Amino acid sequence: MPDRRQVLASVAATLAMPAVAQSDKSVSLVVGYAPGGSTDLTARIIGPELGRRLGRTVVIENVAGAGGTLGAQKVAAARPDGQTLLLGTNNEMSIHKLINRAARVDGIADFTPLGLIGSQPMMLVASTRVGVKTLDEFLAQVKRAPGKYSYGSSGIGTALHLAGELVKQRSGLFMVHIPYRGVAPLTNDLIGGVLEFGVFVLSSGLPHVRSGKVMALGSTQLAPSPIAPDIPPLGAHPQLQGLDMASWFGLFGPAQLPASQLQRLQEALRDTLAAPDVRKKLEEAGATLADPRADLASFMKSERDKYAAIVKFANIQE
Repeated sequence: MPDRRQVLASVAATLAMPAVAQSDKSVSLVVGYAPGGSTDLTARIIGPELGRRLGRTVVIENVAGAGGTLGAQKVAAARPDGQTLLLGTNNEMSIHKLINRAARVDGIADFTPLGLIGSQPMMLVASTRVGVKTLDEFLAQVKRAPGKYSYGSSGIGTALHLAGELVKQRSGLFMVHIPYRGVAPLTNDLIGGVLEFGVFVLSSGLPHVRSGKVMALGSTQLAPSPIAPDIPPLGAHPQLQGLDMASWFGLFGPAQLPASQLQRLQEALRDTLAAPDVRKKLEEAGATLADPRADLASFMKSERDKYAAIVKFANIQE
């Protein structure tokens, strides 16, 4: 007959089994873009620490396509149990519904916002074959020949596209927009001189600037980036006064996430972003971390209002 200590040990092991099984469930962190981009990089930086805070393994799941909306659709359709999350960006969460009224997913209505992670500027660049090295030279040259020059982005309705149209709106310049299927073909055409100008997310474009393959003309946030203080803010120029736009990242769950799950995930995200190693890696990648008190839902609504004005100006439709 087992003694009392054996019985207690057996009971304790039995009671602990559900907790162990629960902790063994992984969390899918969906990224609506291919590996290697800024969104994927952000997910891979926060994923391990977020998993540690949740007591689970976080698995990055790349569901690329349709400007991030395929990944968003997957999360919107998932059970609201905290096991499927989205590393979302302004492309699919705030812009897509503005340019496609029939969109199957709405970044505001179909998700539970968990927290804003951070942002990084975009930058306007020139092919070295154009002979433009400064913002003043760019403005003067494009003004002399309306419609002659083109700029490229990673696709219609992306933040990069809207940033290019904002430059046109503020400066009164006319350039033709060329949408690309991602950053790689855009980069190839800029380097090859097929395309005159382009818009990059800072972290994606900076290596090409540093190597001298493209010329940086300015960044889209008012303050210079700490990792590229030599690139002037576009908004500091008199013709682009106050121009301020960023590519941002946030964490989302499906709509109707239970309050207990919401609180747990929000706390885990706050603790993750407070971890020194995570902060260091995000900042080295060009990100400015968000204020932990930021209300992501309110932020998204204000962003959508800002984007709506640009979409209307440029008559962007998908």
